[in-house]
Amino acid sequence: MGCSSIMVAMMLSCFLILVSTVSSAPTPLTVGFYRHSCPPAEAIVQKYVDKFASRNPGLAAGLIRLHFHDCFVRGCDASVLLDGPNSEKQSIPNKGSLRGFEVIDAAKAELELRCPKTVSCADVLAFAARDSTAKLGNIYYPVPAGRRDGRVSSADEPLLSLPPPFFNATSLRDNFAAKGLSLDEMVTLSGAHSVGISHCSSFSARLRPAADPTMDPGYAAWLRGKCPANSTVDRTVDLDPITPNCLDNKYYVGLRANRGLLTTDQVLQSSPLTAGLVAENARNNGAWGKKFAAAMVKMGGIEVLTGKNGEIRNKCRFVN
Repeated sequence: MGCSSIMVAMMLSCFLILVSTVSSAPTPLTVGFYRHSCPPAEAIVQKYVDKFASRNPGLAAGLIRLHFHDCFVRGCDASVLLDGPNSEKQSIPNKGSLRGFEVIDAAKAELELRCPKTVSCADVLAFAARDSTAKLGNIYYPVPAGRRDGRVSSADEPLLSLPPPFFNATSLRDNFAAKGLSLDEMVTLSGAHSVGISHCSSFSARLRPAADPTMDPGYAAWLRGKCPANSTVDRTVDLDPITPNCLDNKYYVGLRANRGLLTTDQVLQSSPLTAGLVAENARNNGAWGKKFAAAMVKMGGIEVLTGKNGEIRNKCRFVN
C-alpha cells in the first residue's frame, strides 16, 4: 500500500472514531423535553402530586427523598421504583421507609393513556420531586428532562451509595463529592430534612444509654418520650420539630439550637467544616431556597441514561 493509500485509510479511521465518539456522547437533558411528544406530561404529574399531597403532606416529603435515593444509586434512572425480592426497595436504608410510590404509579398510568411509551419513570420522579418542593416550600425551578429508565435494581447498592445516619461531616462531604456535588450543595440539600419523618431506630443511639452531648437536653428528653425504650414498634418523629410540614430554613435554625435529629443533621452544626454554611442558610430563607432549587437540578442530572440507553418503562415497578 502506497503512502497516499495509507493516508486515506488513516483519515477514514480517524473519521469513524470521531463519528463513534460523537454518537456515543451522552444526550443532554433539556427543559421542555416533552413539549412536542407529550405536551401535558408535566401538568399530569403536578396534578397527582397536588391530589395526594393535599391529603397527606408527608407524601410530598417522601417524593423528594425518593428522588434523592434514586439519584444516589445508579444515577437518576428510576431503579428505586422497581419491585423485586432483591431490589433497592428491599435494601436496609429503603425497606419500609420510602413513600410516594402510589403517586408515581397514578401519574404514569395516565401518561401511558395519553402518551404511550413516551415519558420515562425517571422523569416522572424528577417532576414529582420538583412539584413537591413547590407545594411544601414555594420553591420553583424548571426540570431538564430526557432521562431514560434503568433495567437493574440491586438491594446491595444503596448500602454502598447512600450516606448512613452516623456519617461525620467529612464522610458526608466525600459521599456527595463522589456524585459531583460540592460541600455547599451537600449542606443545602440536607435542608430537605425540614420535612419528613424518621424512625426511632435511626437515632436511638443518640438517646440511650446516655444522651448525645451535642443534642439539646430538653429535645433529648422529648425524644425519649416519643421513642420509649421498651416499645415493640419502631415509631416515627418529625425530622424538623419547628415547621415539620414546611420546606424552609428552620431546619438550620434547629441545628444551631442543637436540635438536629440524626447524627448527619447535627454534625453539620458541630463540625467546623460545615458550621459556617449552616449559619448562612439559617439567616436567609430566600437565599437558601434558591440554592436548594439549583442543587436539586444538579442532583437530578447524576449519571442519567439518555438517548438510546435504558428504556421507557410501561409500568414503573417493572422493566419492559
